[in-house]
Amino acid sequence: KKTNYALVGSIAVNMALVGAICFSLSGASNVAAPAMRTAPRVASMSRTMPMSMAGQRVSVRPKMIQRREMKAEALSYTVDDIRGMLGDDVANQILAKNTPTGPERNVVLYGFGRIGRLLARIITTIPTNLKLKGIVVRQPKKPDLEKRLELIKRDSVHGPFRGTISMDEADNALIMNGQKVRLIYANQPEEVDYTKYGINDAIVIDNTGVWRDDEGLAKHLSSKGAAQVILTAPGKGVKNIVAGVNSDVIEGSDKILSAASCTTNAVVPALSVLHKKFGIVSGHIETVHSFTNDQNLIDNYHKADRRGRAGPLNMVISETGAGKAVAVALPELAGKLTASAIRVPTPDVSIAVMILDLEKSTTAEEINAAFKSEATGTLDDNLGYSDSKEAVSLDFIGSTHAGEVDALATKCTGNSCIVYVWYDNENGYSNQVVRVVEQWAAKQEAAGLKFEAAEAMA
Repeated sequence: KKTNYALVGSIAVNMALVGAICFSLSGASNVAAPAMRTAPRVASMSRTMPMSMAGQRVSVRPKMIQRREMKAEALSYTVDDIRGMLGDDVANQILAKNTPTGPERNVVLYGFGRIGRLLARIITTIPTNLKLKGIVVRQPKKPDLEKRLELIKRDSVHGPFRGTISMDEADNALIMNGQKVRLIYANQPEEVDYTKYGINDAIVIDNTGVWRDDEGLAKHLSSKGAAQVILTAPGKGVKNIVAGVNSDVIEGSDKILSAASCTTNAVVPALSVLHKKFGIVSGHIETVHSFTNDQNLIDNYHKADRRGRAGPLNMVISETGAGKAVAVALPELAGKLTASAIRVPTPDVSIAVMILDLEKSTTAEEINAAFKSEATGTLDDNLGYSDSKEAVSLDFIGSTHAGEVDALATKCTGNSCIVYVWYDNENGYSNQVVRVVEQWAAKQEAAGLKFEAAEAMA
């Protein structure tokens, strides 16, 4: 018989991979797949696992590894590699092993739309002290647990859920990578008693956008078991936080926060770099934004101008508050920027075009050097840097950064420049929300604070 060298080689390679992964579980090394995170930091929570649900390869940063003779690059696997070779149980053990030390913090999602489902995916597939315990949706006319399961299991843009997901009909709950997440029905925040489901001291992430000011969001705090609330939209009269830029204004004693908007999160990191290095005198931000649920599929009535026209068929001139919202995170830019938007027929990934006048004359090369330095330094979680000649919008689906500078598109003449920033307005923004919540919980823990939730005050 002839020896099948291809088969022998394939078996050997797979045995070596399995051996390497098992060795990483033995405790002799800090290297583990599919994710590696350092212990929580108050000022900056670092994340190395790409939170795309598209099975991207994990990038293990040397600075986070206790060095061994084996190269870090040799221990990079997709989530599918781990689950396929060793099974879901082992993959979940790896996630648990790399969870930062410290107490767990309960999280509840109020709303389960595009952002809500991505937040659920992220929190249940990364090493984090945040534990998703409940999801609040409106009371359905007929049982909807299976439909909710299918909507998070499959996604037309971000692909299938990575890991195991099932339902517990007796408890009306989803089981996501071993975590039980109760489905709770309510039409108003104050109707919910989270303690009935064993949920206490929870941070509520309101992703409905129905209540956007301090008074409205405070309704959540009257729910038994709820301690804090954060809005996934621009908030009025509350702190708007862009992770990595103004996270320092978070205080452990805060009870209500906003994570601002996806566009604000996309442009603020890049603007902060430019203003610090060159000074911004004035400018305009034009966002070319993918269509959203707020637009109609076909022409129909809409209270807003132009939004009633078919979103998947038209480019639609729209409005954005990003110009003013920038000043919330970067007060020194108040009154210096204008902004507008064009909605386009793509389901995800947008781009912001920033036309700016600077205090100093410079070049595109100097501007890009500043971006690259920050993108590989203090803003590595928040700001990405692309220098590909072939990059297009679909390449940025699944990006975990708030925004990604397209370096080859940067233009500069004297003190005038144009900068392009790509952003996954769903997944990138959702990752920013998670970072804010992690930083908030860490600051509260560092301050030794424990809120009296409504349960204790009732």
